[in-house]
Amino acid sequence: MKNPLLPEIDEKVALLEQKINYVFKNKRFAADALTHSSFYNEHKKESRSNERLEFLGDSVLSIITCEYLYSHLNEAEGMLTKIKAALVCEDSLYNFAVSKGLGECLLFGKGEKSTGTVRKSTLADAVEAILGAIFLDSGMDRAKEFILPYLIETLHESDILHDWKTMLQEIVQKNKGELLSYEIVEESGPAHDKNFVCHVKINSNVLAEGSGHSKKKAEQSAAKAALELMGIR
Repeated sequence: MKNPLLPEIDEKVALLEQKINYVFKNKRFAADALTHSSFYNEHKKESRSNERLEFLGDSVLSIITCEYLYSHLNEAEGMLTKIKAALVCEDSLYNFAVSKGLGECLLFGKGEKSTGTVRKSTLADAVEAILGAIFLDSGMDRAKEFILPYLIETLHESDILHDWKTMLQEIVQKNKGELLSYEIVEESGPAHDKNFVCHVKINSNVLAEGSGHSKKKAEQSAAKAALELMGIR
């Protein structure tokens, strides 16, 4: 890679540092983390794709997540695995990227840039690449500072630890003859940020309503609302 960085790359690195409140000692780590394959294909002499850093960041993310869950939750292995999967899934990393405005920092080729949209998977991958870059630049402790607060917040603000649908089903099953069902009654928003509204019913009667960015989350939200009506929290 040539030295110094291209002005376009240098500007994106500076923007990233501002957004994540971290200054890279080695700017090339940051530059690589922000480089989408489409940009790399047009600037192979001046850039490197972020795919290798994404590979590294995926493992760093796994270690950080597993260590925290092992140390703070007294759950069986199966439950820990389920919680981890929810925390580090594409949707979760995408939400983190959006909250930080990381899409503005990425380097795209002309073709990819012309679409005007950034795919969810691209933003999720970029989070892992940036995490890998921070790890290389400053080590594990600084990598934790970047991602762990978000993981903890997501864990405590979501329903990951509670399967509300199963809890509601177990209660309803005690009354023979009653049928529990869920119905998506509304769908809104752009393709990359849908919102669903769900009704949970006992027989044909609407018991409660919930919403979420996926049908599953909307169903869980509705089940939780139903349980709260029953005095179960």
